[in-house]
Amino acid sequence: MPHSADAIWQSIADHPRATLADLFAGDAGRLDMLSHRIAIGGTDVLFDFAKTHLDAGLIGMFGQLAEAMHLAGMRDQFLSGAKINTSEDRASEHPAERGMGAADSVDQATMFHARMAALVEAVDEGVFGEIRHILHIGIGGSALGPKLVIDALCRDSDRYDVAVVANVDGEALSEAVANFDPAKTLVAIASKTFTTTETLMNATSAIEWLREGGVEDPYGQLVALTAAPDKAAEWGIDETRILPFSETVGGRYSVWSSIGFPVALALGNEGFAAFLAGALAMDQHFATAPWERNMPVLAAFADLYYTQTRGCQTRAAFAYDERLRLLPDYLQQLEMESNGKRVKRDGSALTRPSAPITWGGVGTDAQHAVFQLLHQGTHLIPVEFIAARLSVHEFDEAHHRALLTNCFAQGAALMQGKASDDPQRSYPGDRPSATILLDSVDPAGLGALLAFYEHRTFANAMLLGINPFDQFGVELGKEIAKSMGNRQSGDFDPSTAALIEAAGL
Repeated sequence: MPHSADAIWQSIADHPRATLADLFAGDAGRLDMLSHRIAIGGTDVLFDFAKTHLDAGLIGMFGQLAEAMHLAGMRDQFLSGAKINTSEDRASEHPAERGMGAADSVDQATMFHARMAALVEAVDEGVFGEIRHILHIGIGGSALGPKLVIDALCRDSDRYDVAVVANVDGEALSEAVANFDPAKTLVAIASKTFTTTETLMNATSAIEWLREGGVEDPYGQLVALTAAPDKAAEWGIDETRILPFSETVGGRYSVWSSIGFPVALALGNEGFAAFLAGALAMDQHFATAPWERNMPVLAAFADLYYTQTRGCQTRAAFAYDERLRLLPDYLQQLEMESNGKRVKRDGSALTRPSAPITWGGVGTDAQHAVFQLLHQGTHLIPVEFIAARLSVHEFDEAHHRALLTNCFAQGAALMQGKASDDPQRSYPGDRPSATILLDSVDPAGLGALLAFYEHRTFANAMLLGINPFDQFGVELGKEIAKSMGNRQSGDFDPSTAALIEAAGL
């Protein structure tokens, strides 16, 4: 039995490659082995990996790999608040925001949440005047998480109109405030360091918009969401309207912290608490379930099988629910910023592929756009379908039945294929997919889903030996942009220099 990671990877690569049809035909218990329902409070989430090429032998070998790469120990360190982010010498403590972690960190997160809840109540009670609109300004994780959750859960809410702005393009800010009354708008500025160039530029313009709209004290309508409260205070925001969070919470993992302030406003404090509770239930599952029934880990096994042995360079996620239309965008940052690395935790070269390119869309729209390549193209692309058993819209339930039948039919068609004497009409089949079926798109279910993806990303990283919690790759381009913006001379290549000149920068 191989013990080294390299030997285990070789065994995985050498494992016989049965077709999906043969795997089902040869194992009557396949569905029980690879399809699991997880209870999340009062709701359930079904994870079905049966239409992937995992089998008992592969799961056993990946279990050996998990042991060789110390996945259990790394998971326990992570969930206990140890300094697992070695390149930055700090912990990664977003689970503490949900209630799991070092006792001091959980206590601090609870205190910060109480502070945020009090501010939500103050806004609700009219302390800031008649607030109807929330303008949330951030970028990256400071924007993607809140934007996803608000779009998914707050479409029918009559609490506040919320707009999330990330792009430094002024058109984005202009569109966001087009229907807002400055006198009734609260501006939330989300920046972990409170030095993010794009965010502070948008914030400065928002203040000017408030002033031009007749607001005498625009700073009185600002709230800061940050891990650097002193910098927010220096920027001019009153201490009572600064909502801190721990520096050990990374941006793409921060929707659970005070970065989720607009979510709490749009959902109400009770809804935000349910969102956290759903994530905590997934944390507890990840912490305790055996690998073969641990959904984030089983998903990582499938991910790695395709990237490492089948040469799959991309993974596609399709949300068969309009409320989850922003989920593929969220996953792109979570997975590619976390695991898009070329070195291991110790700085040595990563000799294997790391994260695949994550992409996707919304069903049924995507069926008429990109599914041609999925079914008949030369690329093998693992596909993930995300859907909800229940709908909430007011139209005929036939809409939702059609949505779900299309979702399930695509997975079936990818697997079974269809032979034809006409090669143009032939489908090869044997193409993998997984399906995640929520009971409903509600705070607890969405919280559990996002935590599942976080832990899946972590498990992938640990099995490859990389650090998913830093993101140095985003810095160089920003540094060069800053030097251009400051009109500093730079040693630019001829193409870049010509573009600068052509744009009149």
